[in-house]
Amino acid sequence: MRLLIVEDEPRLLRTLSKALREEGYAVDTAEEGEEGASKALSCDYDAVVLDVMLPGMDGWEILRRLRNEKATPVLMLTARDATTDRVKGLDGGADDYLVKPFELDELFARIRAIIRRHAGRSHPKLVVGDVEIDTRGRRVEMAGKPVTLTAREYAIVEYLALHRGQVISRSQLYEHLFDENEDTLSNLLDVHVHGIRRKLRADLIVTRRGEGYLIE
Repeated sequence: MRLLIVEDEPRLLRTLSKALREEGYAVDTAEEGEEGASKALSCDYDAVVLDVMLPGMDGWEILRRLRNEKATPVLMLTARDATTDRVKGLDGGADDYLVKPFELDELFARIRAIIRRHAGRSHPKLVVGDVEIDTRGRRVEMAGKPVTLTAREYAIVEYLALHRGQVISRSQLYEHLFDENEDTLSNLLDVHVHGIRRKLRADLIVTRRGEGYLIE
């Protein structure tokens, strides 16, 4: 999953981006409103973590522009614990709202929840036959036994399971699994998919030649 964090406090931005990368997310960042709006509109992120108070353009305006074009899940951050702000954000199209300071575990849980809701999946566990994906713990079991996947392998399985039945192109997977600073290789997905099939089931991920991958 690929996230965008728009936050003007450098220390908090570093903390959030590091923690979310350690959780297995690809993370892009922006410190100013104009940059945040440009990135949010130009890339199909799985979620945007958006601070309200930003230099140049505030979070409300970014949210307004984004909602005019996209339904990307948005989690608003603010230092103001005012009901009017929460109502303004939610009525403006934000999917959730978090008041600073907050615990990282709560941030992680809220991000997972808005991504699931956007994909039409309310339950934190995704089940595909005898394969169970726990999106809270980022764990996978097959026939009741834990299976160890790399962070990238897990991200592929989770993304395809969240969009079960849809053919996801290679370019979509690259866009959702790698951030703007990562180099990508043309056969990298093939390597990861091969690893998933070896550890889980050979038929779990179906290849549609010329189209992409899917979990049926």
